[in-house]
Amino acid sequence: MDSIAPAPDPRLEQARRLLDEQELGLAALARAVGLSPTHLQRRFRGAYGLSPAEYLAQRRLDGLKRGLRAGSDVTRALYDAGYGSPSRVYEHGAARLGMAPQAYRRGGEGLCLRWSVIDTALGQALVAVTERGVCAVLLGEDAAVLEAGLRAEFPKARLERVDAGRDEFLAPRVRAVADALARRPWAVPVELVGTAFQRRVWEALMRIPPGETRSYAALAESLGMPRGARAVARACAGNRLAVLVPCHRVIRGDGSLGGYRWGLPRKQALLEAEQGRRPPAKQQTA
Repeated sequence: MDSIAPAPDPRLEQARRLLDEQELGLAALARAVGLSPTHLQRRFRGAYGLSPAEYLAQRRLDGLKRGLRAGSDVTRALYDAGYGSPSRVYEHGAARLGMAPQAYRRGGEGLCLRWSVIDTALGQALVAVTERGVCAVLLGEDAAVLEAGLRAEFPKARLERVDAGRDEFLAPRVRAVADALARRPWAVPVELVGTAFQRRVWEALMRIPPGETRSYAALAESLGMPRGARAVARACAGNRLAVLVPCHRVIRGDGSLGGYRWGLPRKQALLEAEQGRRPPAKQQTA
């Protein structure tokens, strides 16, 4: 899992360490650390952004990923990670891993990603889709650099670059992303592939209306973790769906921009456009 700062209450740290060592239900965990289940649930989420059950599920998933990446066969990796039933992983594996466990083990081998690049007022945007929806919107100035980033995420996937408008599945999704970048109405399925905590943050970002901003601290507070501003910032930095998951709408408490994966000038331009201080961005499809 992402590195987690120690909680100020040693009982919460004890609870987290116990979950790292063994699988415990909420009641047993609460007894072990001397808190009631209700208090442990609330305070654990406030400190770490996840309930004990969610933390345990994420720990199992991380173990599965490590095993698959190390080359273990799927069945061995599943049981080593603590999954009692392989069927449960295959039922939900695509949502959590972004693909079936076998494909994840092979670095995306057998998975086909169609992608294209469009020119926008924010620079170039690489749009990649799987059969489930848009999995990446990467911003930059160099298509080769953007492609390299996509290959790093899916090193053995088949990446198929398609000229815009020449693929009946990709074309409407590229148009939807272009609409989003130009501040026009858009609708397209997206894949939120990340940890349980990252997905909570990204889903919260998608609820921030255009033209509004939230501070990292306020967003953390809304998620029930008042000391989690840094964790929220890390989740924003890990967002691979520029604009569709609007991490640009999160700023520092003093009103300054903070960070942005694709550069502060783009963040500034997006915020100014959404707040009506600039015209919508124009785009041309490559």
